[in-house]
Formats: sequence, structure tokens, C-alpha cells
Amino acid sequence: MKEGIQSVLYSKEQLAQKVRQLGQEISRDYAGKNPLLVSVLKGSVVFMSDLMRAIDIPCQIDFMMVSSYGSGVKTSGVVKIMKDLDTPLEGRDLIIVEDILDSGKTLHYLKGMLTERRPKSVRIATLLDKPDRREAPVSADYCGFVVPDQFIVGYGLDYAEKYRNLPYIGVLKPDIYTK
Repeated sequence: MKEGIQSVLYSKEQLAQKVRQLGQEISRDYAGKNPLLVSVLKGSVVFMSDLMRAIDIPCQIDFMMVSSYGSGVKTSGVVKIMKDLDTPLEGRDLIIVEDILDSGKTLHYLKGMLTERRPKSVRIATLLDKPDRREAPVSADYCGFVVPDQFIVGYGLDYAEKYRNLPYIGVLKPDIYTK
């Protein structure tokens, strides 16, 4: 698996430090509240797991599974809800937790849909932001790293369901996904 990695962008240690920092920011901003963290599966599960442990105030979690990529490397633009939330959102402070903000199409759709459920607030926390690829008007309230327009994997991010379990974030060799 490591032979498919061109270079390491962020080490395990860099990721841990950034997640701790984001957890401290969220804890400060939501002091006295009980935010609901919503993980967008599958990619954000590793980030969400570490982030919720870095938050030192009460919080709850829930999960959604959406798809706009299928098995391709570019979004189709059509968002399909595969698993919806179990928690009612009305009056809640909601933080959508995503692994990467890329085109923004999925998060733009998701934020709009969840806002219709009348939460008190909706914010976005993303580990990675790839602004060069943005096609929809959405931005993150909490962001770990701004990344270049390269195909990156690891720490939950995948290519064809592989590489998610790497403890770091790396750039995938182009010959892997251009075959």
C-alpha cells in the first residue's frame, strides 16, 4: 500500500497536533453548550473519532452517509443520502465534520438540507480544505490544513476504498488512479 504514495503531506504527529488545536477551538466556542457532531461517512470517521476526543465539553455524535463520487475521482454533482441522521436537529448546535472540502457541492447541499431541519446553528469542521477545486459557495468554520490540488489519501481518505487506514495523509501516485 505504501508503494502507491508519492509523498507524505502530513505526518501522524502533525495530524494529532492539528486535531488537538481544532478540539480546543470548538471547546472554547461551544462552552456551556452541547453541540452535535455529524460525521459524513466514510471518510471523516477517523478525523471525527480523534476530534471528539479532543473536545473537552459535552457533545453528542451522529452519522450520515452521502455519496456524490461513486468509485470515480471526481464528484458527479448528484448527492445521494445513503444513511440519514437518527437525532432530531431542531434547536441544536450542529457541527458537520468532514474529511475534505473539495468542490463543495456535497457540503453545500448537505448544509442546506440540514438547515431546513431548524437547528440553532450549523457550522462545518473539515480537516482538509482544497479551495482550488471549489465549485459551490461553501467554506469551513474550522479547518485543519489547506491542501494543494492533488489526489490525497490516508487518515480516512481513500481511493477505491483503499488507503483509509494510513496513519498519515499522502499524495497518491498518479499512475494509481489514471489506469
